[in-house]
Amino acid sequence: MAKKAAIAVGIAVAAIAISMTYGAIANPGGNEERPPGEVWKFRFSGSEWQERPSFYGSLGVLDKGYYEIGFVPMGDSPSEIHIQIVTKKSDETNWRNHGVLDEIYYLDRDLVDTGISKYYTWEYNGQKNFSVEEKGEYEISIGREGNLKGSVSVSVSKVDRSI
Repeated sequence: MAKKAAIAVGIAVAAIAISMTYGAIANPGGNEERPPGEVWKFRFSGSEWQERPSFYGSLGVLDKGYYEIGFVPMGDSPSEIHIQIVTKKSDETNWRNHGVLDEIYYLDRDLVDTGISKYYTWEYNGQKNFSVEEKGEYEISIGREGNLKGSVSVSVSKVDRSI
């Protein structure tokens, strides 16, 4: 009887070890990978953003090419989002801003009726594509209006196609 218990415990330990090894291979370090082409992402979420309607920050260096704005909205996301993307170029006397995107996006919701169930989907409408004519350091500002308690993610991705 003791021999059967020892065998059962040994099998259980081996199963746990195999499971842990497979989990470590499937998700090394627990880090999320960025989608292909994504160069920047920011999420408005949590109580620290409920009283702050805007965000300003660096996108880093963008290469020449075509880019796309992406959103992950929910039903309680802000009703409008205003995004501006600019680079600073110097001439001989001063710095001036050069914009590559200045757009207001409006949250639309659509009812989907499958015949079995009904649910809503949300999407921000507006021009989501822009081009960068010259490699350089770019900055982004995001202003939100309506329902600042709702969360939304905003991303910038490089795309391989022309606009």
